[in-house]
Amino acid sequence: MSSSFSAPSPRDVSQPPARRILEAAKWLFAAKGYEQTTTAMIARQAGTSESQIIKHFQSKQGVLEAIFNEGWSRIAKQLEGVGSISSGYERLEVLVSVVLSAFHSDAALKELLLFEGRRMRKEGSLMLTSGYLSLVHMVDECLGQMRSSGELKPELDPEALRSAVVGMFEGMLRDQLLGGRGIYPAEYSLESIRLVFRHVLKAFLVTDSARLADSSSP
Repeated sequence: MSSSFSAPSPRDVSQPPARRILEAAKWLFAAKGYEQTTTAMIARQAGTSESQIIKHFQSKQGVLEAIFNEGWSRIAKQLEGVGSISSGYERLEVLVSVVLSAFHSDAALKELLLFEGRRMRKEGSLMLTSGYLSLVHMVDECLGQMRSSGELKPELDPEALRSAVVGMFEGMLRDQLLGGRGIYPAEYSLESIRLVFRHVLKAFLVTDSARLADSSSP
């Protein structure tokens, strides 16, 4: 993995080892790639020992999982008030906006989630953290609410739609990162992602004329 991350700030030795390990690993994984980063490199960057990595996270994969869970948990906290929005469509729009803003403010997390979050590990497992699954559940709730209120076209499976929406969203963000490196033609803005998302999602909605026809049917 090649990236344009600058060197991290000098480590704060007043922080506990676990925090220093997470910060060091996040930068190293994003800048050099998960496979190319060793526990020795993480320990050196964090100013601690490999035994501390084992003590707190069991393994390098445990460190990556902790980074993902912390990132998704932070995003989930910002979405705590979304449940009060009555419209499922509006809730979904707010959810997308919050995730985009969170990624924009933490470039290393964005890099890791998009390039390492769905990659099959040497251990033979795909990492689906509880934080990510919590976000998926929120999307499912939005789509379920939209279906119950008659907003979604009835022939669409909400789970299939969720996979399509999440996949599209991840794909646009991943291509945008590649475009920022000048190796892929995708130099669009976050607002362009929001706009495409709105237009695509509206294609799955029941039109006002269709609703009117249904309501007037005997």
